[in-house]
Amino acid sequence: MTLYNLKPLFQNLLRPLVICLQKYGITANQVTLSAMFLSIVVGLLLSLFPSTRFYWLLPIFLFIRMALNAIDGMLAREYHQKSHLGAIYNELGDVISDVALYLPFCFLPNVNNVSLLVCLFLTILTEFIGVLALTIGASRRYDGPMGKSDRAFIFGIYGLIIALFPSTLSWSHYLFPIMIPLLLITCYQRVVKALHDIKPTEQHNPNKALT
Repeated sequence: MTLYNLKPLFQNLLRPLVICLQKYGITANQVTLSAMFLSIVVGLLLSLFPSTRFYWLLPIFLFIRMALNAIDGMLAREYHQKSHLGAIYNELGDVISDVALYLPFCFLPNVNNVSLLVCLFLTILTEFIGVLALTIGASRRYDGPMGKSDRAFIFGIYGLIIALFPSTLSWSHYLFPIMIPLLLITCYQRVVKALHDIKPTEQHNPNKALT
């Protein structure tokens, strides 16, 4: 189970905005790049001014980023804007944005930096496995329990909590280590389900993806 399963409902709420953006000529790639660059700006702000009082920005922006990610997908699918370049922007943008927004926690005092860096590494690995599924004939994997939306929810809530109660920074010594096995389970789930998702013709020809 993952928050990603709620995406269709979220998309329906955003559809009027998507229609408006398309009407004014805004493309999916422009939305994707905007989300990535805004993530970098917010991440730099939190890194250059390492104070918990600014972390109320994180849950607000993570929600905006989630909306932008849904919007670019809807523009691409529903208005025939899919492209290979757009797929590259989308996958790179997600990984770059995650690192930009979550790495600033390292600059705060009393944070478990080792566990956070392991979480970031596993975050990148989960997305790599999700994309890797395509190379073996499976669909792009978004399985949880610690997918992109789930990570955004946890970091966003934690950002809000430390902004209101700075002493809870010590919670990182419990929160990040708990996230590590959940991220490992996510990696495992994506590998297993990708293998089960391979089309029969692909299963009989495992070397096809390598040629």
